[in-house]
Amino acid sequence: MSGGARLRAGVVGAGFIGAVHARSARLAGARLVAVAASTPESSRAAAGRLGAERACKSGEELVAADDVDVVHVCAPNHLHLPLARAALEAGKHVICEKPLALDDDGAAELVAAASAGGLQAAVPFVYRYYPMVREARERLRGGRSGPLRLLHGTYLQDWLSLPADANWRVERRLGGASRAFADIGSHWCDLAEFASGHRIVRLSARTATVVPERSASGTAAFARRDDDGPRQPVDTEDVALVQFETDGGALGSVVVSQVSPGRKNRLWIEWDAADAALAFDQEQPELLWCGRRDGVALALRDDAALSAPAARFATLPAGHPQGYGDCFDAFVADVYAAIADGEAADGLPRFADGRRAVQITEAVLGSAAADGAWTAVPAPALAEARP
Repeated sequence: MSGGARLRAGVVGAGFIGAVHARSARLAGARLVAVAASTPESSRAAAGRLGAERACKSGEELVAADDVDVVHVCAPNHLHLPLARAALEAGKHVICEKPLALDDDGAAELVAAASAGGLQAAVPFVYRYYPMVREARERLRGGRSGPLRLLHGTYLQDWLSLPADANWRVERRLGGASRAFADIGSHWCDLAEFASGHRIVRLSARTATVVPERSASGTAAFARRDDDGPRQPVDTEDVALVQFETDGGALGSVVVSQVSPGRKNRLWIEWDAADAALAFDQEQPELLWCGRRDGVALALRDDAALSAPAARFATLPAGHPQGYGDCFDAFVADVYAAIADGEAADGLPRFADGRRAVQITEAVLGSAAADGAWTAVPAPALAEARP
């Protein structure tokens, strides 16, 4: 990419999240030069649907293309490591969906490869980009709330609550050994650590597969269908319950479920400190609940009243709701800015943060397999800076 030229982006994977990446790439000023899906035919259809300049026959072809500067890896989980590795080896910057890899060895390999190549490599933990999450972070880390004592919350969905609900994510060979926790519990833990500055150091977990058989024919993520056809067994978890301790002396717990009827995307988290408690609900993102001994208040997203780090992401006037798409747009814009000037904005989730999520997931699976035994979570390497 020559100086001053528009960044050239390619997207591998054309499902729900691939379309989100493509939109944010265009809004950030990139040319969407290529897209690749599961087959050449679906790639051609996706190129027209997503507004890409051309279709590639495969993800491997796209990541090797000379006219692609940044690769967005949105393919099924088992392809994240090989595609991200190939892109980095080809000198491309990478945005890779989580999980970064299916195990910590693979995630560590990608962190090292990105660092060695001097490349920007990010994971879309985009809930960090809600203004009210940044406001909570400022209040917690700035000392206004006192020492943190307790973190707790839930991440609940219902899109896999019925036996007819199926998707490639439920298959271990495609999605990995963990499903519910790796898919959405990782977001909750990232938000808990990001806002608080604490790190989870050990945990005790239980998991359950409450829908043991599902439709043998998959559907798109979040799609609903009635299916009386053949079933296949499932061995990835629908539910996870985790309690944990942090390096700052706080206790915590989270309930993760993809089988909670009526809950569409309820990421809810509360940080209870000595002088104040703060709570954020992703389905009501314009508010931050603020509790003190002498009363409760709701902080509204209004840049005139927010801290500077939070106000940076308040892109619309107060009363004009912002949401998930705005977070994704801000995340991709931050990645592209880092590519342009070599400096990552505060809070940009990097490959090291993706590896962190893999390590917590492995600890959850290990504890659950040991009937809830307390299990240590590895400390981040010194080079992997705390967000």
